[in-house]
Amino acid sequence: MDVNAALAAGSAIAGVCTGVVAMLAFRWSEREQAGVTRASLHTEAVLPPGVDTVLSVLRSSAVVLDEGDAVVKASSAAYALGLVRGGRLAVDQLLQMARDTRRDGEIRQTELDLPRRGTGRGEALAVSARVAPLGSRLVLLLVDDLTESRRIEAVRRDFVANVSHELKTPVGALSLLSEAVMDACDDPEAVQRFAGRMQAEATRLTSLVQEIIDLSRVQNDDPLEDSEPVAVDDLVTEAVERCRQQAATKQITIATGATPGLYIWGSRSQLAAALGNLVENAVNYSPARTRVGIAGRAVSAAGGDLVEISVTDQGIGISEKDRDRIFERFYRVDPARSRATGGTGLGLSIVKHVAASHGGEVTVWSAEGQGSTFTLRLPRASAERGGRDGRGGRGNRDGLSTPGAGTGPGTPAHLPAPEVLP
Repeated sequence: MDVNAALAAGSAIAGVCTGVVAMLAFRWSEREQAGVTRASLHTEAVLPPGVDTVLSVLRSSAVVLDEGDAVVKASSAAYALGLVRGGRLAVDQLLQMARDTRRDGEIRQTELDLPRRGTGRGEALAVSARVAPLGSRLVLLLVDDLTESRRIEAVRRDFVANVSHELKTPVGALSLLSEAVMDACDDPEAVQRFAGRMQAEATRLTSLVQEIIDLSRVQNDDPLEDSEPVAVDDLVTEAVERCRQQAATKQITIATGATPGLYIWGSRSQLAAALGNLVENAVNYSPARTRVGIAGRAVSAAGGDLVEISVTDQGIGISEKDRDRIFERFYRVDPARSRATGGTGLGLSIVKHVAASHGGEVTVWSAEGQGSTFTLRLPRASAERGGRDGRGGRGNRDGLSTPGAGTGPGTPAHLPAPEVLP
């Protein structure tokens, strides 16, 4: 009996131990499953169905935060803007907005200026941020970069202010001169003198209005809508005729040396205006009894054949500090000289827009006291085919760096073989 009792007691103890071990194993398994579930909160699996797909096609930078402010999902744009670093939201203002939205469920929106990542110049990114609840535990942030739109708006404001100022000057002069004419009605010589100045101001006002119209047109019009093969020889002839009287007055010789048979694909009126502006500037800023050269040639580039048209003068030149700004609207290196020559500060801006809209570019070489060379590089067209040439179509901006006339020192000495036009 004692042996049987001992065996029964041993069996009971073994059963209890087995039960305890099984219970502990079950509890441990539950704990492991709970741990996996909590860890999964920080993966994309916690996002509601379809949200990941929607966020991937949004243009806005998207960030999803969980209840612990950890980043569950962030778009590549959010990383590029510097919104997310090390798995956390790096902008304190946005983090506070997310916490407030998580607390009360209200949608919030604001605009912020953020430091530009990777630059030490103190530049800021203008962004618009919108925060909204996403389900019961998540918060969604959508951030749009407004920097470019702000820049465009600033350019527009500056343009309106500059136009107002430029128009005010000749209009005010005409008003004063008209009063002077009325007061000098008994003095024929004074009337004649004032009338001449009124005519000059009226001409300047007309030129300014026309160039504003031209600039607006080249910015809004697509040159491909009325494009055609345009002969470079015709463009050069038209530009020379436009400036013939001004050149003759200053005894400036215009020498042309374009390679015959070159064609450019684009809008004839826009191309003529661009080249005409370059030649007119060369004449206006050249001393008397000097020479202006116009050269054209074909060059090869990776994107297709190009035509280079260079306009070289022996004028006052452009300083290095002004060289980067001369294509800005209304920017003039010498305002006093521009007023004397009737310049509006829009001519080179028109040239830049025409070149860009035709898939080309305009460059400048200049040295003070030695003159300047402006070079238009545009895709070459085939006149025989009535369109673009077989090698390159319109070309692209990646293939527009071929060196040529007007790209290095000594350019003014290399004027084209002259066809002298008095």
